[in-house]
Amino acid sequence: MNNISTDRMHTLHHWLQSVLQDRQYDISPVSGDASFRRYFRVVTGNKSYIVMDAPPEKEDCQPFHDIANTLRTAGINVPQIHEAELDHGFLLLDDLGDTLYLNQLSDSTADKLYGDALDALFNIQATDAAGLSGYDDELLRFELELFREWFLIQHLGLSLSREQHHILDTVFEALIANALQQPRVFVHRDYHSRNLMLTEIGNPGVLDFQDAVYGPVTYDIVSLLRDCYISWPEEKVKAWALGYAMRLIEAGIIQPVDDKTFLHWFDLMGIQRHLKATGIFSRLHHRDGKSTYLEDIPRTLAYVLNISSQYPETQPLHALLKD
Repeated sequence: MNNISTDRMHTLHHWLQSVLQDRQYDISPVSGDASFRRYFRVVTGNKSYIVMDAPPEKEDCQPFHDIANTLRTAGINVPQIHEAELDHGFLLLDDLGDTLYLNQLSDSTADKLYGDALDALFNIQATDAAGLSGYDDELLRFELELFREWFLIQHLGLSLSREQHHILDTVFEALIANALQQPRVFVHRDYHSRNLMLTEIGNPGVLDFQDAVYGPVTYDIVSLLRDCYISWPEEKVKAWALGYAMRLIEAGIIQPVDDKTFLHWFDLMGIQRHLKATGIFSRLHHRDGKSTYLEDIPRTLAYVLNISSQYPETQPLHALLKD
């Protein structure tokens, strides 16, 4: 079931029988994600739960557990953890349903749904980030190298020249500098339409926050508004972004900054995000056999090509990709 071994499934059932106090239940797979985590829906009586199965040798449940509690305390609609067996990598969670933001977004719903998502993001960014790792030079550089290693070299099979390596190195340094100069806040790190659930109460439900860090203020907003899985006209994206920036300033979460500076942060942060995503999608195909993500590379590269042409420090990347 859902690529889980017989022994591990037996262990999972044994744990469920214990925490559900031997109540009868039905269990079925739920779509997984890009990690090694797997999810199951467990229905007992009129109550539905989600079980996270995170093999300890592949995934660590502790960050999810800790960050979920932090965000719930801050009023964010994340799944409540009802039971946890961290040594085995099992969590019994609230079921936030099946309705992904991605499947509900349209021209007629976008303003309302993004309004709710930006409200939730505002509360996330206002949350105390104590205990989170910093989104530092090392992590930013590692993410950018995924593009060079997994997309350019592994996926496209390119042998990069010394000059091409130099261009990438120089642009990467500019993108890292842009990220590190921004105000720092609580960063979800994967805040987009496949990790937001449409819910009747407290919309949206927020998932996949276990990699949260303390980092650049524009990272999550560019993840949301220049989504890897759905795109919007640039005029709308900029209006949403600048409206959100004004809200952060008025709340004192960031110091006053002009529109040009904020959009510069936002745009270059988006290039970093989409280079990383392109590398990850390529790695998922070549290393993990998850090929559906290749379909999203044209969108991520289109963002990179469009935005990189607009700034002197990223124009060499634009030329390299065009070549």
